[in-house]
Amino acid sequence: MSDTVLHLTGRVLRGPDDEVAEAWVIAGRITFETPEKAATADAARLEGTFLPGLVDAHCHVGLEAHGGAPENAEAHALADRAAGALLLRDCGSPVDTHWIDNREDLPRIVRAGRHIARTKRYIKNFAHEIEPEDLVAYVRQEARRGDGWVKLVGDWIDRDAGDLAPCWPKEALKPAIDAAHEEGARVTAHCFGEQSLVDFDEAGIDCIEHASGLTEETIAMFAERDIAIVPTLINLDNFPSFAQAGEKKFPGYAAHMRDLHARRYETIGAARDAGLRIFAGTDAGGQLPHGLVAREVEEMLNVGMSATEAIATATWGAREWLGHEALVEGAPADLVQYESDPRDDVRVLAAPTHVILRGRVVE
Repeated sequence: MSDTVLHLTGRVLRGPDDEVAEAWVIAGRITFETPEKAATADAARLEGTFLPGLVDAHCHVGLEAHGGAPENAEAHALADRAAGALLLRDCGSPVDTHWIDNREDLPRIVRAGRHIARTKRYIKNFAHEIEPEDLVAYVRQEARRGDGWVKLVGDWIDRDAGDLAPCWPKEALKPAIDAAHEEGARVTAHCFGEQSLVDFDEAGIDCIEHASGLTEETIAMFAERDIAIVPTLINLDNFPSFAQAGEKKFPGYAAHMRDLHARRYETIGAARDAGLRIFAGTDAGGQLPHGLVAREVEEMLNVGMSATEAIATATWGAREWLGHEALVEGAPADLVQYESDPRDDVRVLAAPTHVILRGRVVE
């Protein structure tokens, strides 16, 4: 636990419309009551705008394009820390990263265990590849290994169909999701296309990753059931390259991916207008490097969000969704300092002045 005393002045943003002019960090926790230690000469003063540590709600620590890379897990976590991302929702990794929990200098992680995919229907070496009759057992297994989340691969290219298609029969989904809920875990799923969203909605899922196939119908369904989405907009920007790679063998798939990409802002914007809860995730690991959360927040402006609304997808709102405190009295002092107010220009998020983790200045 840190014994550093910090005096924060300027703008401490406790919520979208809640700011105070000063706060203190004592013994690794934040307080808004001037403590006796405030008069001590060793209190370090930091002046600027302060936000809760950013949240990357979809990343993969210890995962590279070829599969698990335990030797790179620390570097991934440090890259996120440098970007101000101090709470990571690891959305599937074949690498056991529980050792990070014992490192006070590394971000906090909420894990979803390892991806669960259909046999030969996902990226090689990423997931458990199983058949529907084993889905419930594997969901229970990963629920117990994770930190309250399970990650399914909901759709992928079907080579026989030549296009995106659901990976699981509908009747297999509800028992699996019910099993996760019995284990105290929420379920999310990778879904690019349209039909898988209908199937997961009916099965009672909690969240969808990417969600590029949302339609007016499924947006209404998600709104009714309060299904959250993490659109990973900076990863959706890779759809044209995915299309090009599959063009020769699967022209239908290629055309579909280009269409999903072309309307991505319209799709997620309609979800936002309907009141769906949306959170910022980069999909770092595998395709993209870590440390890009500021870019994802900036992308939220393209779906019609205000700067404050976009910031909330990676701060106050995301922390509440994951069950972690923001800047409230007595909370762990995980916060990021900026020279100016990101609500005036979200690009400021890409240039933290200081990163404070567990009460210590680490960057």
